[in-house]
Amino acid sequence: MRLFALIGFPLTHSFSEKYFTEKFAREGITDANFKAFSFEQIDDLKGILASHPNLEGFAITIPHKKAVLDFLNESTTAVKVMGACNCVRIKNGKLFGHNTDVLGFELSFAPLLQPHHTKALVLGSGGASAAVEFILNKRGIDYKIVSRSKKDERNYLVYEEVDAALLQEYTIIINASPVGTYPNVEEAPNLPYHLLTPQHYLFDLVYNPAETKFLQLGKAQGATVKNGYDMLVLQAEENWRIWNDLV
Repeated sequence: MRLFALIGFPLTHSFSEKYFTEKFAREGITDANFKAFSFEQIDDLKGILASHPNLEGFAITIPHKKAVLDFLNESTTAVKVMGACNCVRIKNGKLFGHNTDVLGFELSFAPLLQPHHTKALVLGSGGASAAVEFILNKRGIDYKIVSRSKKDERNYLVYEEVDAALLQEYTIIINASPVGTYPNVEEAPNLPYHLLTPQHYLFDLVYNPAETKFLQLGKAQGATVKNGYDMLVLQAEENWRIWNDLV
């Protein structure tokens, strides 16, 4: 039996496990199983690889998208540029790294862009934000990263620096942090939401809940909002194609 998996921590609600289990049933795929492995330390991956020789591929979520790079034998150019990987194909004992967040994010994010959406604030600086930055660079959208603590890089801000002048100029806000994810549904990134307008576009990589507090507060100001569900479906299907050598 072929095995595919998701690794991350914590995995309180695994989209991938539910999605692929339902996909296998719906499409009559009887030679494959999907399993979620929740572990905090990336070194635990060694034991999983050793004890599951039938593992042919796995997806990666928070917090392992960067740390998993040390396990890869080869990786795509995008993974090397971003320094983040969310999909691994195992073949002949070797691990090949891909990043399907890129495709998923671009195809779900781009349709709602308007001509005035030329600058973005990216909330969070982890592995998920790497794919966001990659696509913003590709599309020529200027951006700044907003983090809880000050970084050395010039384009980093802390949340307290997001003010009226900045929000007038940066009309895209992308939450690439886990803030607001179930079960912490009452949490939202620390922003002056009352300054948002219908000119703003808020995209949340979080999909559970379907409408996070971040999106609720933006919607209340008339902003365009979108969650991360479509992005997850798109990248999951791309993962499946990679695992089956269809790309």
